[in-house]
Amino acid sequence: MSFDVKGKAVFVGSSETLQQDQKDGFYNDKGMKRMYGLAAGLVLVEAVVGGFTDCERSHGNGAPRTGGMEVRIALQPIPQFAPLYVAKEKGWLQEEFLRQGAIVKWSSFPASFPMNESFASGEQDIGLMGDAPAIIGRAAGMDTRIIGRASSGPTALAVVVGKHAPIASPRDLRGRKVATVKGSSAHHLLTIVLRNGGMTTDDIRFVNMSQGDIATALEKREIDAAAVQEPLITRLSDQGTARVLADGTGLKKGILVFVATKAFVDRNPGLVRKFLEVYERGRQYIHGNPGEAARLLSDEMNLSSRQLERVLARFDFDPRLSDDDIAEMKSSEEFMSAAHTINERVDIATFVSPASPSR
Repeated sequence: MSFDVKGKAVFVGSSETLQQDQKDGFYNDKGMKRMYGLAAGLVLVEAVVGGFTDCERSHGNGAPRTGGMEVRIALQPIPQFAPLYVAKEKGWLQEEFLRQGAIVKWSSFPASFPMNESFASGEQDIGLMGDAPAIIGRAAGMDTRIIGRASSGPTALAVVVGKHAPIASPRDLRGRKVATVKGSSAHHLLTIVLRNGGMTTDDIRFVNMSQGDIATALEKREIDAAAVQEPLITRLSDQGTARVLADGTGLKKGILVFVATKAFVDRNPGLVRKFLEVYERGRQYIHGNPGEAARLLSDEMNLSSRQLERVLARFDFDPRLSDDDIAEMKSSEEFMSAAHTINERVDIATFVSPASPSR
């Protein structure tokens, strides 16, 4: 099955998945080859569609169906989007949208890959995803806009090494087997870390591997190191499986964003503002009540409340975009173009909605 956007065969993939495992089939070697083939213009196969239709749909917290306008919001159960989950659990967004004559339809996805596909088929209005999948969708011809920043966290992005690996500096990665999700923000960080050590990925034994498989591979010593994101960093550290060699501090912020269709942004500027105001309310709640927020979201995020509280502290959830954020997204786009993750260049300046909050 394929989706056509403005006459283009669409590749709608995510490299930001933090919940992915081998069963999903999106990020193993075979899956990634299929995805990059699609980026070159091939159609999506039926198995990908199955990844979407099997995804969790959560409507239990949605506002009652009163005949008002339906706003379809897509999200992933990961700490990077915690303020929206707080707002969802508290019912804040539903309340605010009802005042505007709108109701909320929530869709929860295990990854940005099927979320992007859902956008391409016209089934979503707003979504939360990493800058990489957002850029991938835009490069494929999807008429979306970035309306704000969901989070950033340099220490939530890291190159980790196995507990038994004799690696003390980036230079020690030479010749080692290093895994990450190809084309992801973690992959980008890895290239930066290697460059600072006077190397490129040609100097290591690069392995394209899902985050769900990395923990096992490190434990079995099948790989020496990996570039990963939270919450895997905390899980690996707590298990004693790996330690951080270098994180994104001073190198990469690890930005995740809100995207919305241009049609929704143009027609509903008031709802866009309300969405961002409610997200800010969720941010303030987490800031003032970190322990309670962690307990509230622990089950949803599949982390203990103690772990989640530590993970949440790594993120800046300010929804306003800064000039540094824009610069990093431009750097991400350049990296993805050079890595042939995208075949069409994306002008980040025009991708960001004029209505996006800034600081």
